[in-house]
Amino acid sequence: QVQLVESGGGLVQPGGSLRLSCAASGILFSFRATDWYRQAPGKQRELVATITRGGSTTYADSVKARFTISRDDAKNTVYLQMNSLKAEDTAVYYCKVRALGTDYWGQGTQVTVSS
Repeated sequence: QVQLVESGGGLVQPGGSLRLSCAASGILFSFRATDWYRQAPGKQRELVATITRGGSTTYADSVKARFTISRDDAKNTVYLQMNSLKAEDTAVYYCKVRALGTDYWGQGTQVTVSS
C-alpha cells in the first residue's frame, strides 16, 4: 500500500529557510510525478511545485525563485527547499502522488512564518 510521510515543518522567521521531506513506501518516486500543495486557513488549496519522473520542475508564481523541489531516489524521498520565507507562505503543506489511478496524499506538515 502506498504511504506518504511528510516532515520538516515548523516555525520560522521571515526570510528564513526550511526543507520539507516526503518519504514514500509502496511506490517509487522515480517512476511518478510528485506535487507539493499548500492550504492556508480560509484559502483554496494551491499547487506549489511539481517534479516529473524525468526530473523537470515547475512552480507557482508565488514561490518561483524561492522554492526548489527535488528528489533523492536512493532515499525514495521528495523535498521542498523553501528559502526567503514570507508570512504569506504560512500553510499546511502536502505532498501528492498518483499511483494505480489513485491520488495519494501525505498527512500534511504545518509551516508557520512569523516573527
